[in-house]
Amino acid sequence: MSTAERYDEYRYDRWGRPSIRIHPAWIVLLILGFIVWWPVGLAILAFTFWSRNMGCHGGERWQRKMARMEEKMGRMRERMQGFGGGFGPWGPPSSGNHAFDEYRTETLRRLEEEQREFRDFLDRLRFAKDKQEFDQFMAERRNRPAPDAPQPQS
Repeated sequence: MSTAERYDEYRYDRWGRPSIRIHPAWIVLLILGFIVWWPVGLAILAFTFWSRNMGCHGGERWQRKMARMEEKMGRMRERMQGFGGGFGPWGPPSSGNHAFDEYRTETLRRLEEEQREFRDFLDRLRFAKDKQEFDQFMAERRNRPAPDAPQPQS
């Protein structure tokens, strides 16, 4: 995706809402539709609201944005781990109690490791569920009776 396409895709107004880009010809067509016969104008209005120009299309854009955000957060997390857990290059600020600082550092490290293990567990769980569903589908497909094919006539 080019930079111009990305810029065009995420255009917002001054209140942070998605910008509505309606061509003036649509407005003229809408007015003429209402003048000629009101159901035509109503149909054009409905098309305008539910078209891609209004930003009301499917969730694929949302999924792309979320995937990109997760990727960026992962990169940021990796960079911050190199800086002592996110407190800059000098490590976390000292509380003045050396024993507590060691305990806090060890606890944060342990929690991050548990989080990583839990994420891996969820991935394995999703994979197992997907595999089970796929195996069930294949078993049903194999056990399905063959459709009665027409017999060739001689």
